[in-house]
Amino acid sequence: MPQHLFNTLRSNPKPANPLTRNLLTLLFILLAAGLFAQIRTPAPSPLATLSQPVGLAKVSIEYSRPSVKGRKIFGDLVPYNKVWRTGANRITTISFDQEVRLNGQKLPAGSYGWYTFPGENLWQIALNRDDKQWGAYAYDAAKDVLRLTLKPEKLAQKVEHLTIEIDNFSSTAADVVLSWENTAVRFRVEHDPHEQIMAAIKTETAKPDANVDTYFTAAEYYYDHNLDMNQALVWADKVLEKDKNWWSYYLRASIEAKLGQCDKAIADATVALEGAEKDKDDSYIKKSKQILADCKKK
Repeated sequence: MPQHLFNTLRSNPKPANPLTRNLLTLLFILLAAGLFAQIRTPAPSPLATLSQPVGLAKVSIEYSRPSVKGRKIFGDLVPYNKVWRTGANRITTISFDQEVRLNGQKLPAGSYGWYTFPGENLWQIALNRDDKQWGAYAYDAAKDVLRLTLKPEKLAQKVEHLTIEIDNFSSTAADVVLSWENTAVRFRVEHDPHEQIMAAIKTETAKPDANVDTYFTAAEYYYDHNLDMNQALVWADKVLEKDKNWWSYYLRASIEAKLGQCDKAIADATVALEGAEKDKDDSYIKKSKQILADCKKK
């Protein structure tokens, strides 16, 4: 605090004029706050963020991570059957950039406040339109967009710091898992992009300037999902018109083998095998040999 202001307060500890007294008090508080604001210390419940693609959707979570610190958490520090901010400080938020399903329930794209009601045998999670509040003091159930009822899991090892992670992946789904103390709960996020991909394939392959990558991706997707193999072969041929790399021969060989065109598949798989061996790509060496072995049995 500037010395002349300190001297003013010291010489007039209680000014007779109430307005002057209030102004000086406010000034003192603001100056003191300014001094303390310059001292930084580690946050006891640090902020964490994570982001993960699921299908073609992006899942993002932001939360604070309190610690156990020898306390009993669920049923004590965090009471059963009462709303909890799912962490510390500001409400935990979870957002999706596309419509997804959570445990089979549709949820529109958007950002949601993650409010939790822990219980001894069952938990409830409410995703709410209010994703801005500090804590859960003004929680309004009327703003809930979706509720999940979850069975808690007992953990063998204690988790000291509240942890939210995304695991148990497939190409179109993953689990969101909350773990703290000796308890975990999880829910499944799903995004099936098949219709989006099929629409994109139709649009992109019809363009007169469609490139090799477009045809390769379309052919590979059709092959992987057992769609129209004859169409997949047309696109694989277009790839090889411009791209003579060995992996392009492998793509066409795999489609030809599935169509039962083994003479062609053997020829293309042989080229693919030579290239994979030269590049020491063990995965494609194995897959090319498998096409050759399967076709030679027929």
